[in-house]
Amino acid sequence: MSRTKKILLVLLIVFAIMQLIQPARNQNGRVLSTDITKLYAMPGKVLSVLQTACYDCHSNNTRYPWYSRIQPGAWLLASHIKKGKADLNFSGFGDYSNRKQQGKLQAIANSITDGTMPIRSYTLIHRDAKLSAADRVLILDWVNTTRDSLSLKN
Repeated sequence: MSRTKKILLVLLIVFAIMQLIQPARNQNGRVLSTDITKLYAMPGKVLSVLQTACYDCHSNNTRYPWYSRIQPGAWLLASHIKKGKADLNFSGFGDYSNRKQQGKLQAIANSITDGTMPIRSYTLIHRDAKLSAADRVLILDWVNTTRDSLSLKN
């Protein structure tokens, strides 16, 4: 067997073995009492936009695409979700203090305003997650109203 064929065979075997190592899935199928929707009034349109553009990385319920079971892509996806939830988790929003909730809402507003969220690599694959100007205004209005209501509680 030629050297090239041996290298290709080894690569194929390594790729096949990689497929056996799957990361944990980020799906619990429940809306917890700490979910942001349980804490604050959220119009259906705002929820729809957030679910489409944000919840896959920033909640406990990711909608997994077909390629999520192919390595090494699944590992990269799991890493993005872990980092996203560490920064902001809509499912556990009630676990944050009022001050931290205000900070998270301000961070959402900043990310929407400067266009850093949703991240480009996500919107390249998930075209429906790209925020229109109307979506941005809708989210910003809701964030500002919610943040103001939190300020009144303090």
